[in-house]
Amino acid sequence: MLRFEDVTIRNGAFTVTADLAIEAGRRVAVIGPSGAGKSTLIEAIAGFLPVIAGRITWKGRDISHTPPGKRPVAMLFQDGNLFPHLSVAQNVGLGLRPDLRLDAGQKDRVARAIDRVGLTGMEGRRPAALSGGQQSRAALARVLVQARPLLLLDEPFAALGPALKADMLDLVAGLVRETGATLLMVSHDPGDARRIADQVIVVEGGRAHPPGDTAALLDDPPPALRDYLG
Repeated sequence: MLRFEDVTIRNGAFTVTADLAIEAGRRVAVIGPSGAGKSTLIEAIAGFLPVIAGRITWKGRDISHTPPGKRPVAMLFQDGNLFPHLSVAQNVGLGLRPDLRLDAGQKDRVARAIDRVGLTGMEGRRPAALSGGQQSRAALARVLVQARPLLLLDEPFAALGPALKADMLDLVAGLVRETGATLLMVSHDPGDARRIADQVIVVEGGRAHPPGDTAALLDDPPPALRDYLG
């Protein structure tokens, strides 16, 4: 279980508070207005922003001040963070070793991740030779190869068209089912939440509310969410 115990997160002059729990294996959408603190919440889980009060725990272990690379977390950002001078295989391999000195077993893991996201045969291509959807798949493969139990997505498919975005969301849902990972996905689109998430965390005014059932929240939203949804 992932817990935020009376947590306050600092992002510059802005703070976000959270006191909530997420069961392992859940698929959770994090939604709310722009600037409310959605990305701040998940960046604190990843260790990119400081917790100045309270603590974040995973399976009972305090990870509030654990260095990012030592956390049980893989994170996919909006731009995918692919290196333009590296091939697909090399970009994926970075998820295992920054120096890309992979042994045979690690190379096999990279190949399997590339195959799982549907890019077999494109291992040698560089990002510029890929479509937007293919770039998203390559970035997802790099996350997949890390095999971390917490998967964080910060609107990585926002730039894709509706059909491509739906394909990527379905792919993520399938991967999470296969691996048993716990998913937190930031999104501005309630349709994304309905498609992939069984729970929703609403963030508004610098406060993250405890997760609730997706259909129940979106069908009968509380005032803060109703204002956002319009």
